[in-house]
Amino acid sequence: MSGHSKWAGIKHKKAITDAKRGQLFTKVAREIEIAAREGGGNPENNFRLRLAIQKAKDVNMPAENIERAIKRGTGEIESTRLETLRYEGHGPSGVAIMVDVVTDNRNRTSSTLRHVFAKHGGSLGEVGSVAWMFQRKGLVTASLGGKDPDEVSLAAIEAGAEDIQIEGQQIEVQTDPKDLEQVRAALEAAGVKIENAQVTMLPTTTVEVSEENIVQVLKLLDALEDLDDVQEVYSNFEVPQEVLERVSEKV
Repeated sequence: MSGHSKWAGIKHKKAITDAKRGQLFTKVAREIEIAAREGGGNPENNFRLRLAIQKAKDVNMPAENIERAIKRGTGEIESTRLETLRYEGHGPSGVAIMVDVVTDNRNRTSSTLRHVFAKHGGSLGEVGSVAWMFQRKGLVTASLGGKDPDEVSLAAIEAGAEDIQIEGQQIEVQTDPKDLEQVRAALEAAGVKIENAQVTMLPTTTVEVSEENIVQVLKLLDALEDLDDVQEVYSNFEVPQEVLERVSEKV
């Protein structure tokens, strides 16, 4: 598993404060709104919207919030015009970072991102500077919960899984984006607990970061994810799970 995936798993297990939950709802609602705007409000005909709605359900977003977000996207409810942008840069230890944002003011967002990168020992780069190090994939992470890893893996493979990695009771499954839904369904049918399922950007090359430097990298990533305009942050650092567990209280 990539270092970023491991770190996401650790944070997922931490208690979510009311403030964090509210911010998470805002980010998911924006994804629903944009998906509905670009592909229509019917999830049966809009793959991106189906994924966004499933993500909203995974974080227990109320149904009325989901419906309002769809209506904002389709124009039934007036909304501020938002645009999606991707920024690229480098963090400490040469870690490649991509940031997906949704904003109503790109100048404000660019300025804020540049400041956060610089504050934490990184730098914002040009378009294309790190994108070549990532590829678009479906990713499902789940807890085996005592289920037989071989049986679960076979179910995932039959549903279209491209790569499977297991560490302890954690399973991470990579898929072609179009196969994400059926792989998730197969894993659920196999009895495992889904922790996250999304179309994401996975690194094709990774950078090993020492325990001495990883805290600075994680602080940058967390600072970026805490920005209201930021939807997703991708990175290519690699570090052992036990190191992440050890330093998690310092971030």
